[in-house]
Amino acid sequence: MKSSEQLRTMLREIDRRSYPAYKSLAGSWSFGRYTLRIEHVQGDPFAAPSQLSVTVDKQTAGFPAVCWRTSRTALEDYLLRRFGRQADRFSRQAKGSGKSGVLAVTRPGQETLVRTDCEVCAGAVTLRFEVGFPANGRTINARELEKILFDFLPVCVEQSLLYANTPKEELDQVTALAEDQQFIREELTRLDLAAFVADGSILPRESGVSDRPMADAVPFRSPDSMAVTLQLPHRGPVRGMGIRRGITLIAGGGYHGKSTLLKALERGVYNHIAGDGREYVITDGSAVKIRAEDGRKVTDTDISLFINCLPSGRDTTRFSTLDASGSTSQAANIAEALEAGSRLLLMDEDTSATNFMVRDELMQAVIAREQEPITPFLERAMDLWQKAGVSLILVVGSCGAYFHTADCVIQMDAYHAKDITAQARAALEGRPVPALSAPRFHLPSGGRVIDLSGSSQTRKNYRGDGYRQERLKVKRSGKTAFSVGDRELDLRYLEQLADAGQTQALAYMVRYARENLAGRSVEDVAAALMQAVEEKGLGSVCGGRVVPAGLTMPRRQEIFACFCRY
Repeated sequence: MKSSEQLRTMLREIDRRSYPAYKSLAGSWSFGRYTLRIEHVQGDPFAAPSQLSVTVDKQTAGFPAVCWRTSRTALEDYLLRRFGRQADRFSRQAKGSGKSGVLAVTRPGQETLVRTDCEVCAGAVTLRFEVGFPANGRTINARELEKILFDFLPVCVEQSLLYANTPKEELDQVTALAEDQQFIREELTRLDLAAFVADGSILPRESGVSDRPMADAVPFRSPDSMAVTLQLPHRGPVRGMGIRRGITLIAGGGYHGKSTLLKALERGVYNHIAGDGREYVITDGSAVKIRAEDGRKVTDTDISLFINCLPSGRDTTRFSTLDASGSTSQAANIAEALEAGSRLLLMDEDTSATNFMVRDELMQAVIAREQEPITPFLERAMDLWQKAGVSLILVVGSCGAYFHTADCVIQMDAYHAKDITAQARAALEGRPVPALSAPRFHLPSGGRVIDLSGSSQTRKNYRGDGYRQERLKVKRSGKTAFSVGDRELDLRYLEQLADAGQTQALAYMVRYARENLAGRSVEDVAAALMQAVEEKGLGSVCGGRVVPAGLTMPRRQEIFACFCRY
């Protein structure tokens, strides 16, 4: 490893040369208290900024072992946000063309997630970031880069990655929150709860494009009949609504907060930062939001729990289509969630296929059961809970048939939650009971092998030893889509993807699977990917020497859903 002074000398030697001379800086450089790695140098000042990382060894960083043992992800998230605030002070202070002077890190959202941007292990703290190497036109301005690397960056490192300069009370609060959130997750299992929503939580968001809490929103308060008080290790007693496992309906008029509550429960599979308003909204980590997804691709999926006896005679135990209908896609989404191990389904009547959810009494009288291939979800919901232990939280606004199945009914009234289970049961007295079960209940069969084929690109190896296969190119389009080589994938309806970095990680996972896991089942691929990440880190799925910044770990459920759509 070379010294920082050698780096300074090289910078001055390449000053005012053409931009490609910057590539000679790639490598590791010792700055005493930390190591700087210049991992990828941009091709010109208008290209994506260069990738760098700093590593501070455990002893120099000085963070107590308890921080990275019991709440490592929270610590990583905290350090990344602190470094980002420092970087903001200096970004663009170095001048030049194009992206010259950019100093930036990934901007986390409201969730605390595992990222490649900051990794804390037993030996060191590593933080990855971007720098726009300065130039005038396409002529190197090394003096400006020297300011970034020798004046600005040391301040960022000193003020964000060293325990000695960290506000101890602030760090203690981050650690305490993470431990309290983990405690609630463990209590869900002990108390047989599907979810917990603390009193005082702020559920509405600022806007459709902002995930921050809405100002002046009505704080949540649990109905007394559903109230549970948890004794958290740090915060102490916290009262909130405990949603018990089983079938729960969320009812009420339009614009009264039904979908807002469900959305908070969807995101409750992740921990949230302090100030988000949903810090103590905790949902079973296996929960999957189910919706209709017209036009999605379905491959060899067992949807026979819901769809049988098609007029064409097609087998629905291994059903495939390139253009699924609303009901078929919703059946496939449930089947795949069950295969992925979900213990809780979250659904909203507004985003469900009507003919999949229910068939009213008149329709059943006109169209006989044997003439209708679809078994409505109404007739499977109780069996899923009673025979398979799969709970349901369903938002209803116009269909009262589900009241017959409900263990609990919550009414949202101007964002106030009320337990109206008793009133709903009283209203059912004397009314005809719809069909609430159907024959031949079974869980979907698994074991589907993924077709990971696709064209590979090749180019000539100019060292003279013929042709070699080039790695498939990975490209992400926002938070909702990506491509690997010639294959594109649309994930817009995976509503629990919280971060664009999760989509980027899924893209790399697909490429990793194509290169290493061909011929395996969906379950085996998901398990192999999870194991690789656990043993070698999230960057291991990239398969290269450089671990890119900007990758965020998805859940097993999203990994499974991604490959089912591939």
